This record gives sequence, structure tokens and C-alpha cells, in this order.
Amino acid sequence: MDQATATLETPASQIQADRSFLGHPRGLAYLAFSEGWERFSYYGMTALLALYSAQYLFKPGHIEKIWGFAAFRQMLEAFFGPLSALALGGAIAALYSGLVYLTPLLGGFVADRYIGRTRAVIFGAVTMAVGHFCMAFDQTYLVALACILIGSGFFKGNLAAQVGDLYAPGDLRRADAFQIYVLAIQVAVIVSPIVCGFLGQKIAWHFGFGAAGVGMLIGLGVYLSGRRWLPAEPKPEPGHITEPRPKLLPGEGKRIAVLVLLIPVIACAYVGNQEIFAAYELWGDAHYQLVFFGSAIPASFLISLDAIVSTVLLVCVVAFWRWWGKTRREPDEITKITIGTFIAALAPLSLALGSMHEAATGEKVGLGWALGFHIMNNIGFCNIYPVGSALYSRVAPKALSSTMMAAYLLALFLAGMIVTKLATLLDKLPGSVFWGMHAAIIAGAGVVLLIARAVAGRLLAPTAAAEEIAQS
Repeated sequence: MDQATATLETPASQIQADRSFLGHPRGLAYLAFSEGWERFSYYGMTALLALYSAQYLFKPGHIEKIWGFAAFRQMLEAFFGPLSALALGGAIAALYSGLVYLTPLLGGFVADRYIGRTRAVIFGAVTMAVGHFCMAFDQTYLVALACILIGSGFFKGNLAAQVGDLYAPGDLRRADAFQIYVLAIQVAVIVSPIVCGFLGQKIAWHFGFGAAGVGMLIGLGVYLSGRRWLPAEPKPEPGHITEPRPKLLPGEGKRIAVLVLLIPVIACAYVGNQEIFAAYELWGDAHYQLVFFGSAIPASFLISLDAIVSTVLLVCVVAFWRWWGKTRREPDEITKITIGTFIAALAPLSLALGSMHEAATGEKVGLGWALGFHIMNNIGFCNIYPVGSALYSRVAPKALSSTMMAAYLLALFLAGMIVTKLATLLDKLPGSVFWGMHAAIIAGAGVVLLIARAVAGRLLAPTAAAEEIAQS
């Protein structure tokens, strides 16, 4: 950070006391809108990826042009067996959706130890934009995916960590802030599949990917314009951060262990939601009655439907817990996550029932079943992802804040790996079995979370850290 930027920084105490944006620091607005534009680019591209791959790029005359794809396909089929174009498109979309949550570990580590969050976010945004524009060419398909994966790793975790830094320890606005942050993401997810999906499916695939790249550049501009309203960070010199990092406090090691052990459990809770960006679109394209008021709609619009439902329900969930907290004791984060997981299990169960109805009647699955799936999935997700972000932000030691936020995103990576395997079964299993497997995995995660809450709930409670610090 140069001297001119440093003179514009606002003191941390002033930032934490600020309530100018919906009762929150104004830095939250810049972070939320930056993440919103980044998610516009990500979900716009993701809404097209499986369809573009299976229906266009993996066809003869195109697939041969992709640099390095023969070796890449051979590697995938070594794990999953021979894959049709349909299964290959779903598997790659699922793999991509999972890996995008692994690279934040690298981005968080580099930011914490070497370049700082601001430089990491800038590098990530530029690299992602390059990746989106590379999707315009058949040859650079794998290069594009690699750029987006690396760029997202530097952007996403480091931006989310800065949300937590806006608040003093014990500030109860933190969980609410992450829900507002996710709300900005949901608005982007509503718009991006409509814009990018329409451009891609109705005009030309490359127009959709180009729009995603432009959105990423806008997000970078928003972030840079609001940097003065974000907490200061140590000034890096070439190769390292000069200020000493905080050390682990007594008891923080045990809480880190619990957070790490929860990651694969939360991953299983995400399985239904992550399938939306992989095999779900392909399954919906084949099995849903995709007609609305007499007009056929692109399958990519299902992502927008999910985002619309999610946005409405996120507002409702926030309002519900605020109302609940005024009359009763509000549950802690681990309890909310457990409740959300059991609700999320009902989502793929509804698709399993819809598939049974299709098999019995011979009629395609009505969009009412789709609406039921998205409602249950998003009530669950709204009580898992933002609440989990708040939990990891609060409990993670200051010495490892970016790294632990990135570790939390590992749950989405692991979910993506599970979904990758499930996606390869799309054309091998009836829908009732395919979606029933998803429901069973999620419900199993709910049972494990109940056990974890009973065993380690007190260790993760908001008062645990304060008590141990006082005793040290």
C-alpha cells in the first residue's frame, strides 16, 4: 500500500463504530457489492459451463481443438470410468465448482504471510477476468478454467475475511453482516444467469462468457473505490509482511481442531446445493417441463430461479431470527447450521418424489416440483452458509483469520468432489435413486452435527473465547 493510500485510511475504531450502511460500517457496502459483481461473473459462467460443454464444446469438431484435453479426459476417466459427453460436462462443472473453493487456501496463506489482502484481491480479480475472456476460444478452455480457479482463490477468501474485520470482538452485528453479504451474492445470482444465460444460449456462447469477464472488472473497480473504508492491514515489503503476526491464545488450538473436523460434515450438508451447478441443470433440461406461459425457457434460467427463491428466503430467515431473538433466546451458530441441514435434506427428496411421479405417469416433472426443491434447499442453505461464515470468522484465531476462512470454504470443495462423483451417475441411475442418494447424505450430516453440538457446542459458544482469555 503506498503512502497516498495510507493517508486515506480510516481508524479501525471509527470503522467498527460506523452504522451508516443499514446499521453496519459503510465498508460492508463496498465489500458486498464487490463480491456481488465477482459472483455475477462466477455464476454467469457457471450457469453456462455444463450446458456449453455437453451441448457444444464436447461435440466432434470442437473437442479436438482444446489444448491438453485428451490427457485431462483420460485422467478423469481413470477415476470415474468412461464418460459420455453429458456425464463429462456434468462432472467437469462439478469438479470446477468444487475446486474453486480449494484454491482460497493458497490465496489465504499467501495473503496472510506475504502480499496482504488488498494485493491478493486485485491479483485474483484480474486473473479471473482473463479466465472469463479466455472462454471465448475453444483452445483455451482448460486455461480459462485454471485462471478462474486461481483468481477466485486469491479473491474470495480474502474479501470475506475483511467482512469480519469490520467488527470488534463480541459485536453481535457480525452474523447479520454475513447474511447481508450473502444477500448481495444472491442478487448477482438472479441477474447473471439471465444476462449471461440469454447471451450464451440465445445469441452465442462466447457473448455470455464475455459478459462475465466485464462483471469481474466492475467488481474490482468497486473494491478499489472503497478501500479507505476497510480496516488497515500490515504494509508488506517484497517477500514478507513486516509486522509480527498475533500468536495463538490458550484454548484456540482446540477450537481450530473442532472447526477442521466440522468441514467434511458441512460439506455433506452442501451436496444438494452444489449439485445445482453441475448435473441438476442437465437433469432439469431433460426432465422438467421447461415451459412458462407458453414459452420455452433455457435450462440456465433454473439458476436464476434458485437465486430469486434464495434471496427472498434469506430476507425471511434474517427477519425470522431477529423476531425470534426479541421474544426468545436465539440459537447459537452450530444449532442453526444443524436445523438448516435437516431442512436441506428435504430438497433432493422432493426431486426423488417428482422422479417417481414421472416414472409412474410418463409426464415430465412440473416446475412446481422445482419450486419445492429450491424452497427447501434455500431455507437450509440460508441457515448453513452465512451462519457458518460467521462461526468461522468469530472462532478463528486472529493469527490465522484468512487461512481459516479459506479452510471453511474447503467444505464447498469437498462437496464439489462428492457431487463430481454423483454427477457421473446421472445417466446411469433413475432420478428417484439419484436424488435419494443426495437426501441420504445430507440427512446423515445432520445427525453428525447433532452429535457435534452435544459434544463440542460449549467450546464454540460466543462466551468460550472470552472466558479462556480471562483465565490465561
